[in-house]
Amino acid sequence: MVDHRLSEEHEALRESVREFARKEVAPVIADYYEREEFAYPLVRKMGEMGLFGLPVPEEHGGMGGDYFALCLALEELGRIDQSVAITLEAGVSLGIMPILRFGSEEQKRTWLSKLAQGEALGAFGLTEPDGGSDAGATRTTAVLDGDEWVINGSKAFITNSGTEMTGFVTVTAVTGERPDGRKEISAILVPSGTPGFTVAKKYSKVGWNASDTHALSFDDCRVPVANLVGERGRGYAQFLATLTEGRVAIAALGVGTAQGCVDECLRYLGEREAFGHKIGEYQAMQFKVAQMELRAHTARLAYYDAASRMVRGEPYKKEAAIAKLASSNAAMDNARDATQIFGGYGFMNETPVGRFYRDSKILEIGEGTSEVQLMLIARELGLPA
Repeated sequence: MVDHRLSEEHEALRESVREFARKEVAPVIADYYEREEFAYPLVRKMGEMGLFGLPVPEEHGGMGGDYFALCLALEELGRIDQSVAITLEAGVSLGIMPILRFGSEEQKRTWLSKLAQGEALGAFGLTEPDGGSDAGATRTTAVLDGDEWVINGSKAFITNSGTEMTGFVTVTAVTGERPDGRKEISAILVPSGTPGFTVAKKYSKVGWNASDTHALSFDDCRVPVANLVGERGRGYAQFLATLTEGRVAIAALGVGTAQGCVDECLRYLGEREAFGHKIGEYQAMQFKVAQMELRAHTARLAYYDAASRMVRGEPYKKEAAIAKLASSNAAMDNARDATQIFGGYGFMNETPVGRFYRDSKILEIGEGTSEVQLMLIARELGLPA
């Protein structure tokens, strides 16, 4: 029989992050969001709690846990706020994991402990202005010149790339041509402050306003040849693996928001009165919230399944795509319904559901659009590519 009960360690972690999210994130995040300001104190607190190091081995300064532990933390954070949650998600799945999975021993010694303890943030430069979902259309180039890579090009929508804590960005770049004529794509670590590496002004975004997002440019940016992450020419395969892992984490975040919408609506239905009754007494409202709980519950089961397969070392590409698609749909649909239940108050940024509504749309786009997830599921079912 399948048993979805959490271990004592996982349950203790969930409770710890839930308390942090409710007591420390919830009271202040609206102010950071309104000012579009990165929440440094909250991010540093997450570092002190060991959240960035959850899936990192103890020998590299981490907590020695598993990826499912990270997902549980993201769900609890996403239940309160997505900006803080995505900072953790990107910091681990896009910043830490490429170094942990593919980095050299020197790269691991240099960076993993700092990243795991929240002293520094790593970012992942994949998306390009003209690329979008077609990551294989990379135009950024890296050419060997002696013992250095010379990088030219640009990246767009890169999370955690311009904070005062950002230590580096791992960049995908064309490093040559394969025998079959296709681009040879590799991953290269570029430390912050490297000459020729420019971080553009932060974006003005619809949501995730307390998260850090920038465009990046590289103009004859030189880094040592030793900054190659993994094997030359394996960058495309590496970032596909990185994104598959990240989709499970994003799914957990989306489930958190879907459940957070339920939490807020249950509270509001017990307080708000209309036509002489608490609105929670009306069956129409009850059914709407029941549907919201249904979405959150089924999406949670999907990410639990994907995460458990990942932890066991089993294939999980299809399950990751299903989880990401189900959770992003659940978050967006629940945020829409929650806003409707709250009425005019739901349209105000001061309410959590107002932020949930603005934030949730990007879940259907980032780390693979909903259409990409459908494509991946179809391919895993054996349909023509």
